[in-house]
Amino acid sequence: MIVSTSDIGLLISSTMTYAAPLIFAGMGSIMSETGGVVNIGIEGQMTIGAFTCAAVAVLTANPWLGLLAAAIAGVIFGFLHALASITFRADQTVSGIAINLLAPGAAIYFCKAVFEGSTQTKPVELSDKLPLVLGSLFPADSFLGYALTNYLSAYVCFILAALVWFLLFRTRLGLRIRAVGEHPRAAATLGIGVFGVRYFCVISSGVLAALGGAVIPLSTVSFFFPSIISGQGFIAIAAVIFGKYRPRETVFACLLFGFCKSLALTLGNPKFGYSVSTHILNMIPYVITLLVLLFVGRSHAPAASGKIYGGTGA
Repeated sequence: MIVSTSDIGLLISSTMTYAAPLIFAGMGSIMSETGGVVNIGIEGQMTIGAFTCAAVAVLTANPWLGLLAAAIAGVIFGFLHALASITFRADQTVSGIAINLLAPGAAIYFCKAVFEGSTQTKPVELSDKLPLVLGSLFPADSFLGYALTNYLSAYVCFILAALVWFLLFRTRLGLRIRAVGEHPRAAATLGIGVFGVRYFCVISSGVLAALGGAVIPLSTVSFFFPSIISGQGFIAIAAVIFGKYRPRETVFACLLFGFCKSLALTLGNPKFGYSVSTHILNMIPYVITLLVLLFVGRSHAPAASGKIYGGTGA
């Protein structure tokens, strides 16, 4: 077996492709956690985003309308989580679990309603997917041509991570978000609207998670099916814990998980002569997740994360 530079280039490219949804969802988790609200519902929000985007992209032949529709779905389910956990002071973990049950159920229900009883959408045409970028700048058979030819989402996610970092650590709004996540009562005494800030963070989290799900049918697969997310929301949360709730470190963690997924697919390719069980290969990303959580050491969430704020929101 000989591994060529093109094989390595393809491994790099697929790593970025599989890491992109995790980075979107991870940034969403960071937004919610930094504001003091645990969002376990990332998995469900990714699922409803994947369905909404795939369905709208198929019906309109426009990926941008699909992404917009997914963002709107993220707003709705982010608002539901915020309403339950902030306004009605429900347990944030229980509310997140409810989102994880409600969102996939809603996706399957509407999928059956729109696509004649099927739990799968029709495939998104190749021409209606996100555009491939950068690869045309290099010869098609070169290492850089293989490594950098990727869907737009694989590069936008890094820009998004930089914007989230800038928002949280270089703006007045980011200072307020961090204050609310650490000491909401102290923030309220300074005139910061705790409820308003938390609503913004949780709804933003829903939008980013939904977009993370949305880029999957526009890149790695062509249609929605019930198990399309298959734990990626929880892996994104694990990446945030691994990254100690910081955007840059979370991006590196997502790239690690993306590499594991890409490596599993590479080892399963008959071209390389391996005879590894597909069940073992499918376990690799999840085993790595458990190992990371086991050896990452203490990762401190914002002090008020997960705690119910009982103030007036003033």
